[in-house]
Amino acid sequence: MKRSKIKLETKANSSLNNKTGPWRTHKPITDYAACIGCSLCAKICPESCIAMEIRTDSPRLKPVTDYDYCKGCALCARECPVKAIRMEEDIAA
Repeated sequence: MKRSKIKLETKANSSLNNKTGPWRTHKPITDYAACIGCSLCAKICPESCIAMEIRTDSPRLKPVTDYDYCKGCALCARECPVKAIRMEEDIAA
């Protein structure tokens, strides 16, 4: 019997090949008026799906979440020092 070889990648932040899928139950929503732009959420995100970008409503960098890769783990919401991120039920998932 011939066995096939399967290559598994276990690198951190390798989710670019694995979108979240329909299993996420909650997603982070940022209150940009409350956000101070500290970027802690982007630094703590295990999937690196939060980017700090300039938005038209503010001269400061603000977090923008790529929901294609967000798992809904809530680390960003738990670690936000000003509680500008809340978890909301993801009805689209």
